[in-house]
Amino acid sequence: MNETRINALVSPEGSLEVLSKHEVDLLKDTSEGGLYRLFRQCALAVLNTGIETDDCKALMESHADFDVRLIPQPRGLKLELINAPAHAFVDGQMLRANREHLFSVLRDILYTSSIPLTAEGFRRDDPEDITNLIFHILRNAGVLQAGRQPDTIVCWGGHSINRDEYDYSKVVGHELGLRGLSICTGCGPGAMKGPMKGATIGHAKQRVKDGRYIGITEPAIIGAEAPNPIVNELVIMPDIEKRLEAFVRTGHGVIVFPGGVGTAEEILYLLGILLHPDNRNLPFPVVFTGRQENAEYFEMIDRFIRKALGEEAASKYEIIIDDPIRVAQTMKSGIEEVIAFRRAMQDAYYFNWMLNIDPVFQMPFEPTHESMRALALHREQPVHLIAANLRKAFSGIVAGNVKEQGIRQIQQKGPFEIAGDPELLAPLEEMLEAFVKQNRMKLPGAIAYSPSYRIVRGAAA
Repeated sequence: MNETRINALVSPEGSLEVLSKHEVDLLKDTSEGGLYRLFRQCALAVLNTGIETDDCKALMESHADFDVRLIPQPRGLKLELINAPAHAFVDGQMLRANREHLFSVLRDILYTSSIPLTAEGFRRDDPEDITNLIFHILRNAGVLQAGRQPDTIVCWGGHSINRDEYDYSKVVGHELGLRGLSICTGCGPGAMKGPMKGATIGHAKQRVKDGRYIGITEPAIIGAEAPNPIVNELVIMPDIEKRLEAFVRTGHGVIVFPGGVGTAEEILYLLGILLHPDNRNLPFPVVFTGRQENAEYFEMIDRFIRKALGEEAASKYEIIIDDPIRVAQTMKSGIEEVIAFRRAMQDAYYFNWMLNIDPVFQMPFEPTHESMRALALHREQPVHLIAANLRKAFSGIVAGNVKEQGIRQIQQKGPFEIAGDPELLAPLEEMLEAFVKQNRMKLPGAIAYSPSYRIVRGAAA
């Protein structure tokens, strides 16, 4: 042990105390088909809770000597951590939150890898199978609770926000907690942590003993947005598309705080789904909110949505500025509508089966220079597909900003190129430039931001 590293044996906390020989072999397998590298990366991420970094590649390189090994025991298993970050321990013992998160990672990585092997007829490109996979991962993680009244508010927003924006998200979370509502976020810092922190106080005041602070993430982003310690239910989905579907299937309403390209990706995903003809009458409360100083930010977001997707898209959300109480009341009343609708349609409270998600939102998008250049950014398609392709553009920028593979591609080949209809590119470029000026691309204090994208005037290839 030294000042920053520690070796330790860790027992399971919360789940997965027994592994099969096949599972152990998968976790030890360092080949491309094995799970060792994936598990090591996610384990290191959850052990770095509270450390301000959003560069997954830099995190892995700075802990190149970190290792994790499985040690079989007569009563189950332990994990041997070698050169683990010392800040995950107190007096030589791992913090309980870190231990829970570590074994949640192990649980979900193994379960996700086993379903395609054990489920007869499972197809990775079948929309129904994809939704069933998401359902099974959430059920296995204990997120789906049949006897519970709808109370889950998904909160989206940036990991790179200023202190005033963070404090506002806490106040909103506090008002939600006072009304007995639970919080689901992307599990990281900033606007993902603030609502949870505020809700803990609201729940304490109301003596809510079963408050839920659900964090849903995915392997490619977890290193850039390590789970905050308030998260008491952590779920690792296989990719960003399944992560986003998990949010909208389990949540009963969405609040959007100021953010950057990741938040824009989430907004476009949600609006694209709500604009699908089959979903137009489904109640799903959505509120954009921030401080008075954020009014211009949301005017910009609203302007972009109206220009890119039209007035119907703008009807799917309400903008509430500097009024946390009204935000919470809007969510509470919106959930009452959700309850009435689900009861009338005999749909589950815990998983929104009725939501029709077009396959274009479900199929994993791998950002490469070729796939980004070829995005169909034009108006000759249904509006929900315009949203889907704009979502992919933002997803690629997120990858180039913070995901290990995306960062490597940018370093090797330069920025991703984004081409298409000038009527779509102009408001897109305006918003991206604003994100850069407002320091919403990277964490405060990071080195000067170098864009991972370049807008190309002209038709897509």
